[in-house]
Amino acid sequence: MPQLGLLHGRVWAALLGQLLRPPRVVCIRAVHSHSQVAEAVLTSQLKPHEEKSNLIIKTPKGTRDLSPQQMVVREKILDVIVCCFKRHGAKGLDTPAFELKDFDIAGHFDPMIPDAECLKIICEILSGLQLGDFLIKISWKDVRHEMVAQKGLAPEVADRIGDYVQCHGGVSLVEQLFQDPRLSQSKQALEGLRDLKLLYEYLTLFGIAEKISFDLSLARGLDYYTGVIYEAVLLQSPAEAEEEPLNVGSVAAGGRYDELVGMFNPKGHKVPCVGLSIGVERIFSIVEQRMKTFGEKIRTTETQVFVATPQKNFLQERLKLIAELWDAGIKAELLYKNNPKLLTQLHYCENMGIPLVVIIGEEELKEGVLKLRSVASREEVAIKRENLVAEIQKRLFES
Repeated sequence: MPQLGLLHGRVWAALLGQLLRPPRVVCIRAVHSHSQVAEAVLTSQLKPHEEKSNLIIKTPKGTRDLSPQQMVVREKILDVIVCCFKRHGAKGLDTPAFELKDFDIAGHFDPMIPDAECLKIICEILSGLQLGDFLIKISWKDVRHEMVAQKGLAPEVADRIGDYVQCHGGVSLVEQLFQDPRLSQSKQALEGLRDLKLLYEYLTLFGIAEKISFDLSLARGLDYYTGVIYEAVLLQSPAEAEEEPLNVGSVAAGGRYDELVGMFNPKGHKVPCVGLSIGVERIFSIVEQRMKTFGEKIRTTETQVFVATPQKNFLQERLKLIAELWDAGIKAELLYKNNPKLLTQLHYCENMGIPLVVIIGEEELKEGVLKLRSVASREEVAIKRENLVAEIQKRLFES
């Protein structure tokens, strides 16, 4: 199972129920975010004459609270990931996983087609998140084992292996390894190299071969992988690294694990699987760091229209008007005051980034019109009330 962290055993019990269904089961494990959960600890060590308790609010260990700005960024990251998963035909599966987004393909299929799609998904997500240039390193567990994990090799052979481990490249490196007589004696290594060559053919068809590097130094830290393994890292130029260093490790990883599901099946039923994990927390840290570096301002609401008035005693009219906008599916706000000052309302719109203001007053009410104000340009136009919703929808569509 692709991992950036360990999972509880019951995750696999839940997953197993999905995997034992007919082939082509793809699942998304949902993120369980405990960031907005506070643990209230009530200390009961009170003396009889004391009436007040001491309530201490604590954030659970391993979690943190997120501000509205951080929540907006986090939701955008998750939206890119989930939309990509759904675009590739994924079904949802909710389990008590850590802060990951996982995509797994289970079933008996022809070699390397699901594996290539997993790598394509990683490319789409990292490109969609606009994190900068990236590279996906791939390797093969059995090839690496045959080249590195063998004991008692002659010194000259060990030196050649060391040279290979330092190499990285594309299909040409795979072809080079095919010619090595030491590897040609290993059935497992040759099978792995054949599959890697086939994988590169599919990656070329997907248009992502230039983002993939065959790297024998790559080693995933879990024993259940049985074939291709991969890990995505962000790239930086020396100037970028000096200005804004990224020390977060991999941002996505995964591989093939054909035997793991059988470990959780009493009958040992094997289900070939391949998958990937997106490191949501690591990506969030990168985006958050860049926000601080460049001072980016983030809207914390999606409000499209603000209902305002320049006069007193217009609360009822504002409430009727905003109800019309809500019923039309328009995201709208007003100030929760009977007689707010117009300048206060307009400043609120500017601070919150609300693009449009609908203004209603005595003059507008008499003439059966409303003023529609652009917050950015401060231009106002009179709109007939019956045309207001259509005009707002038109402007929002054009923006």
